Amino acid sequence: MSDRAVHLAASVLLAYPDERLARALPLLKATVAELEPGEPAGRLAAFLDHVAATPLSELAEHYVATFDLKRRCCPYLTYYTYGDTRRRGMALLRFKQAYQAAGFEVTGELPDHLGVVCELSGRGATHMALRLLREHRAGLETLLRALREERSPYADVVAAVLATLPPPTERERRAALRLAEEGPPAEEVGLQPYGLEPQGLEPQGLEPQGLEPQGGPR
Repeated sequence: MSDRAVHLAASVLLAYPDERLARALPLLKATVAELEPGEPAGRLAAFLDHVAATPLSELAEHYVATFDLKRRCCPYLTYYTYGDTRRRGMALLRFKQAYQAAGFEVTGELPDHLGVVCELSGRGATHMALRLLREHRAGLETLLRALREERSPYADVVAAVLATLPPPTERERRAALRLAEEGPPAEEVGLQPYGLEPQGLEPQGLEPQGLEPQGGPR
């Protein structure tokens, strides 16, 4: 349950900060306060302190400047492995199929957005979400490194998610190092044809982004 709670909180914090975040802040603080002591709880608590002390307009401005305007801080996990290449389309399809196998449809976001993967765990498919995160650990490590270099408070959220994974294997460490040195591939293609239709979502509780149970919203 601890990993699930960490991921659920992270899914909300990795969404665009608007009034929903302000409304969810008390529940987020209560959720994090109930986590077992450790790195995930400490990292999330630090970020929540930042949120509480920062005007919403500044949070939104930093979010856009970080995740929308800096490719090195891309929140889409398959980008780090495949860049904007045709192979990335197949990787996105695999994410989409994983959500469908867990009983969800992706709405309003690409399925490899870190916040959406975390939401999958928060909705109960933690094992599936952890598998996806583990498979893209090199990208997560690269994102964390970039956020730290940018001195972004969002580094705490990504570090909290990474701390829920097992220690990296030697192969995973080599992959992260290679990705840091070489960067993602650079073939430019569009991603529109992969069947993701933007829709609104008003889930219950903490209002995470991007997933809708099959058969209609809850």
